[in-house]
Amino acid sequence: MNEKMMGIGKNILANCLAIKEGELFLIVADEAKRDIAESLYEAGKALRAEAMLMVMQKREKSGQEPPATVAAAMKAADVVVCVTEHSLTHTQARKRAVEAGARLATMPGITKDMFLEGAISADYEQVRLLTEQVTDLLTKGRHVRIEKDGYSLEFDITERQGIASTGMYLNPGESGNLPSGEAFIAPVEGSAFGTIIVDGSVAGIGKLSSPLTLTIEEGRLVKADGKDADSLLHILGKEDGRLLGEFGIGTNDKARITGVVLEDEKVYGTIHVAFGSNATFGGTISAGVHIDSVVMKPTVYLDEALIMENGILINK
Repeated sequence: MNEKMMGIGKNILANCLAIKEGELFLIVADEAKRDIAESLYEAGKALRAEAMLMVMQKREKSGQEPPATVAAAMKAADVVVCVTEHSLTHTQARKRAVEAGARLATMPGITKDMFLEGAISADYEQVRLLTEQVTDLLTKGRHVRIEKDGYSLEFDITERQGIASTGMYLNPGESGNLPSGEAFIAPVEGSAFGTIIVDGSVAGIGKLSSPLTLTIEEGRLVKADGKDADSLLHILGKEDGRLLGEFGIGTNDKARITGVVLEDEKVYGTIHVAFGSNATFGGTISAGVHIDSVVMKPTVYLDEALIMENGILINK
């Protein structure tokens, strides 16, 4: 057992999830992430929680539901950590576990490097404060415009609730990613139009060697240009996976562009848009897929007020 990994695991469980002696603590993993999951299992035992580890076969894509047995165990636990290759964040299993009162963290795609360095090492009280400020802006906002390299994408967020993924899930029913640091929201379906340059990374593809140019009409991705365009379209499928489902802003100053979206979308100075499911956080799309795409150093307007200029938050 890697003692450093177990030590970091104990710190995460104590400080980010407030795990207590005797609580039912479930780690959901797939075979690819078993080593990290076992470190968390040992950390949970060391903290005297009732630790359990479930290892399932790898999902085919982010947003795909886990097996029914895993979903039932998630709903029954006090604390859940999902350490998987593909994300369980935007699944009904995650949503139902949280509704039942679980404190839950997802770690999709996490690597040993990410577990030991980078975003995981942030001052999460500082991350929480900035994330909540940006989330409040999104909740009060009505219209978003993103500009980069001469292109513009616009969409409506009227009466949609911003979500704060702070990295601290201390109360029943709180959940989000670890490592974390993002404020996100579900755009009004069908409202998005324009073009956006994605030049950071894409879930399921990794760090981009050249930008993608994505064109959206009536909320749907209608054209993708660039080296990885065909791969993105294949992952999304031809149905509701191509609908714009999320807009997010990174708030973690320790996060790095690694090629793993779990960390990339948290980088301060980036925003991300996702296609596919958003029914788990205030939207109406249930597509069985959710793919985040990270944009570096954009300019963002909220109700025509500048809130980010070339990646720097202005009004926070």
